[in-house]
Amino acid sequence: MIKNKIKEFRARENMKQEDLAKLVGVRRETIGNLEKGRYNPSLVLAWNIANVFRVTIEEIFTVTDDSL
Repeated sequence: MIKNKIKEFRARENMKQEDLAKLVGVRRETIGNLEKGRYNPSLVLAWNIANVFRVTIEEIFTVTDDSL
């Protein structure tokens, strides 16, 4: 499972889902679904989101193994 801190990073920047969506070229619903864990991003989308916040992908997205 991929977990993320998108909402946390948006809050730091006082950014709405719609603002981030426009910056990375997706719909606002996509950002909402990412934040809720309903959707896993492509590598390009993950890179673009990290780039907006000037951090590495690993600082926003983490992979967890729930079977352990």
